[in-house]
Amino acid sequence: METMAEKKLYEGMFLVDSAKAASDWDGINAAIKRILDRAKAEIVSMRKWDDRRLAYDIRGVSRGTYILCYFKADGGQIQSIEKAVQLSEKIIRVLILKTDQMTKEDIDKDTPAAKAEREQEKAKAEQTQQTEEDQQDDQEYASEAEDDIITEDAQLVDDFEETEEPEEFEKTEEAG
Repeated sequence: METMAEKKLYEGMFLVDSAKAASDWDGINAAIKRILDRAKAEIVSMRKWDDRRLAYDIRGVSRGTYILCYFKADGGQIQSIEKAVQLSEKIIRVLILKTDQMTKEDIDKDTPAAKAEREQEKAKAEQTQQTEEDQQDDQEYASEAEDDIITEDAQLVDDFEETEEPEEFEKTEEAG
């Protein structure tokens, strides 16, 4: 009689080439999912953790993108997952740890990549707001300058009309 072992929660940190991740993000995710599906693992969460310079080149790669994945699997399948990663051309390395004590809140915590993305969006929004304020200030300044010019022109016209008209000089013809 065969007993079904309870699946345990694992944390997998997958390392991929940053250039490949940037050009084929969906393909990288599909490769990880395929490896986990073959091991009959159930993915709980999978997202980009961060993009960093590696301490040393691995397979000629100096920058890596880390993908953090939480999954439930039978403990006997971990070795097959690691072996599949070694054979993969898309995934450079993997580190898998048992994390039974992880809570849903721990799993859902922001990653460095998510924090950086949020900060970039905030900076972009601030920049957009500043640009809009600058444009509004420019329009107000232009409007004020136009009003000043109109006022100056009106004053010049008034000044001109108030001055005495110059006497006309009669032209005399000299007999010659």
